[in-house]
Amino acid sequence: MKYLLIPMLLLLTGCSVLAVADAGVSAVATTIKVGAKVVGAAVDAVIPDKEKDKK
Repeated sequence: MKYLLIPMLLLLTGCSVLAVADAGVSAVATTIKVGAKVVGAAVDAVIPDKEKDKK
């Protein structure tokens, strides 16, 4: 029984490392996406829209 326990623990630690890495990548991607939206909104607020000026 203990011969099966050690390989199973090693497999579970590999899975948890992958889950932590995936969570880190997801957090960074979300931060970049939100940052891009904020910058886009700021640029839209500062630079006037040419279509609005034509009307």
